[in-house]
Amino acid sequence: MIPKMPKAVAGIKIPDSTIATQATELLLEHGSELLYNHSLRTFLFASLGGEQKRVTYDPELLYVSSVFHDLGLTPHYSSPDKCFEVDGANAAREFLRSHGLPQQSLQLVWDAIALHTIPAVAPHKEAEVALLNYGVALDVVGKGYDQVSEKVREDIIKQFPRTGFKKKVIPTFFEGFKHKPETTFGSINADICAFMIPDFQRGNFCDAILHSPWGE
Repeated sequence: MIPKMPKAVAGIKIPDSTIATQATELLLEHGSELLYNHSLRTFLFASLGGEQKRVTYDPELLYVSSVFHDLGLTPHYSSPDKCFEVDGANAAREFLRSHGLPQQSLQLVWDAIALHTIPAVAPHKEAEVALLNYGVALDVVGKGYDQVSEKVREDIIKQFPRTGFKKKVIPTFFEGFKHKPETTFGSINADICAFMIPDFQRGNFCDAILHSPWGE
């Protein structure tokens, strides 16, 4: 059963459509309290970013993107060979496809989730993609922290507490891809493997070039 969801937090209305409700149910079923609170904070921060930037976006698609963005870390959605972002994006796409949404919406949500950890790309994509990256970055590393008032931050955290998030999130991320560390090559997730695995050897793009099968 979904915890009693407020209609709005910090002036942001939380979508309560059938799609939004079912997405939340999946997050509660397969995620954790930490991922639930992080995902809802992400949606709220992302939406606030949209208001501040006066960007037009689809709240329902942004909500589904926020709810699914870390579900690729969970055993239910994790694949043996894909990065967790793609696992979450695939899960969200299939979920929305089951509700008959058009291909454009499926692709938009897929891109938002798949690119949410790539800050060099996501901010230059469509509004929902850019805003999800903004919300994630604000909640995880505090990017844009001073652009949100103390009262708004407190309102959001009161509803969706952090409860030791800074100490717990690195092990939580790692748990989601420790069985496939090779999927972190070229991403910020390699930093997590280096932090958590003694003597972790990162993949190196320059080595890949120099040791390619080309003869010259």
